[in-house]
Amino acid sequence: MVEALRIVFLGTPEFAVASLRNLVENNCNVVAVISAPDRPKGRGKQVSTSAVKDYAVSVELPVLQPTNLKSQEFIEELKGYRADLQIVVAFRMLPQLVWNMPRLGTFNLHASLLPQYRGAAPINWAIINGEKETGVTTFFLKHEIDTGKIIFQETEEIREEDNVGSLYERLMIRGGKLVVKTVKAITEGSYPQIEQDTSIELKSAPKIFRETCSIDWNQPTLKVRNFIRGLSPYPAAFTVLKDQNLKIFKGEGAVGSSKKEIGDFETDGKNYLRFITADGAFDVLELQMQGKKRMTIQDFLRGNQL
Repeated sequence: MVEALRIVFLGTPEFAVASLRNLVENNCNVVAVISAPDRPKGRGKQVSTSAVKDYAVSVELPVLQPTNLKSQEFIEELKGYRADLQIVVAFRMLPQLVWNMPRLGTFNLHASLLPQYRGAAPINWAIINGEKETGVTTFFLKHEIDTGKIIFQETEEIREEDNVGSLYERLMIRGGKLVVKTVKAITEGSYPQIEQDTSIELKSAPKIFRETCSIDWNQPTLKVRNFIRGLSPYPAAFTVLKDQNLKIFKGEGAVGSSKKEIGDFETDGKNYLRFITADGAFDVLELQMQGKKRMTIQDFLRGNQL
């Protein structure tokens, strides 16, 4: 019988919980979990714990929450767990001293088909760029971010109706299963290590900032639609309407007035609000006005005269 590897898991958000849960439910030997420190959150500044910490505590796994990944205290504590393997899912950048510590190294789960969409927001950018498929990749960490040798990949179709929320859920589930498959292969000592092909044109996935989310109505309607669903439901694309920010979560192509300028809007005051694009118009279906709740266009127009 192959001896179970001693695993340290590093992750913070909900996306990482599926992988940790799969490891636990498949009897993988997770000896410790590392997650982000607790932080004040919201208007009340109540202390908030990470999704990964919450799950780890629920299954009685020890949790480390270092503020400094290079501190001697943390390094010594980590060494004490004698990990054979570390697994990273949606965690911050690690110093070499940490990722190089286990005898079998550290692998990462990334929500794209590497080498495409290296970076912090691969799910968003795949949809924004109108891709028809994406996937999940496990790969060994090295110095440069998202560049290590690929272990396994699995593809996932991007559906016409997908937004970041729906695709995130499917990739989270698929990724959790791929992590377990990767651990089993490493345990058995039989797994590929494939160099990433950088001879092709690479698309990146940089972090999304607030200014990234502003809608450019000078784009064709299809690109506008992809942009909006690539940021929905969070952080949400926005435009300015009557001097207020308007988040748009969902919409579809439409035919606009030829007399209107690009970026202008038109409405019947009851059923539609559309913005003129470079090649037509875009009908808003779900939106949120600054300081208000998310609602359908009909509910919005009932309470707002434009």
